[in-house]
Amino acid sequence: MTRPPVPPFTEETARIKVQAAEDAWNTRDPDRVALAYTEDSVWRNRGEFLKGRDEIREFLRRKWDRELDYALRKELWAVLGDRIAVRFQYESRDASGQWWRSYGNEQWEFDESGLMRRREASINDVPIDESERRIFGPRQGPEGPLPLR
Repeated sequence: MTRPPVPPFTEETARIKVQAAEDAWNTRDPDRVALAYTEDSVWRNRGEFLKGRDEIREFLRRKWDRELDYALRKELWAVLGDRIAVRFQYESRDASGQWWRSYGNEQWEFDESGLMRRREASINDVPIDESERRIFGPRQGPEGPLPLR
């Protein structure tokens, strides 16, 4: 299975890869999202360590059961060969109605077919008031760079 674009990435093809990841994650479909990773992909997500599509799929199910009305923005930070660095922000609410903005950085490594074989994510959550929200659903067009706060 090939998942273009494939490495080595240019800035242009890395931006395409980042947008494709954002689009997929905004579907909140664990089965669809998991197909972007190798069968033996390894992850560090915060303090959780995962290996393989099955664990990734289950993690995503738990995530989106807990993070309601999830909406994500990703931005290319750097690219080198088969590696891409991304910064991101997403907003979601919990079952009690508290809204959160999550800030994070990811490092991605891809195999020759364009599937991600490694993902390392560091994420911080900040409680926000619903009136402070700025991320609503999938991206509708060009947006500027992600603000720092």
